[in-house]
Amino acid sequence: MANALVSIQIIPKTKNGEDVIPYVDAAIAVIEASGVRYQVNPLETTMEGELTELFQIIEKMNEEMVALGCPSIISQVKVYYKPEGASMDVLTEKYR
Repeated sequence: MANALVSIQIIPKTKNGEDVIPYVDAAIAVIEASGVRYQVNPLETTMEGELTELFQIIEKMNEEMVALGCPSIISQVKVYYKPEGASMDVLTEKYR
């Protein structure tokens, strides 16, 4: 079972002030390629997995933004860590 939930809002600075949505889509594609469970929400994306792996994904997301030409990136990250197990479903079941 996963031991962490990590939510990330990635805010890339674009070279010429372009719309950031295609860049955010590319960042989400990095998450998709990783194979971890995730959920896209309006202002952030939440991933479920092992904390070390999730931080590595965040690093890859930032590297992808640089590869796409972004001179800087802000990554706002929230972490829920529970060694016995963490689950999006358990935390939100009473709301569904």
